[in-house]
Amino acid sequence: MIHEHHNKHPQFGKGTFVASNAIVIGEVETGEHCSLWYNVVLRGDVNYIRIGDRTNIQDGTICHVTVNRWPLILGNDVTIAHGVILHGCTIHDGALVGMGAKILDGAVIGAGAVVGAGALVPEGMIVPENTMVMGIPARLKRALEENERGKGLELSQRYVKYKEEYLAMGLQHPGL
Repeated sequence: MIHEHHNKHPQFGKGTFVASNAIVIGEVETGEHCSLWYNVVLRGDVNYIRIGDRTNIQDGTICHVTVNRWPLILGNDVTIAHGVILHGCTIHDGALVGMGAKILDGAVIGAGAVVGAGALVPEGMIVPENTMVMGIPARLKRALEENERGKGLELSQRYVKYKEEYLAMGLQHPGL
């Protein structure tokens, strides 16, 4: 379902794939060549959601915002893995959020950072660029080694190819 909320309509950048059962409501804006996969929920009802170019939000992820306080902002080439919950946070370019992670209001994930699968990033936590956090609550584990950097970018490029295949098969959301 793609639906307006209080006269604010979702806006999708060129080449963006939205799965047939994704739910996108209100003030949501994507960049170009993004992908919103199956059972994704983006609720830009009480604040806005901005998504940069080539960012992918994988199956079963829930994205929401906080009224008058915390929008949701995702940079370019961000990878949000399956079953993640994002609430009123900012995630910078090339970051990777692992499966089942939860990131709460006011948290900021630095460029190229990795949030481990299942981690809980508490309200207001700042994760430095090119570092890894893991655990409940999330704790800084270490800086990423040179050979570990760029995983989010690599995955975003892979997901651009996947979404092109799905678009070619005619699987775009019927509301687009």
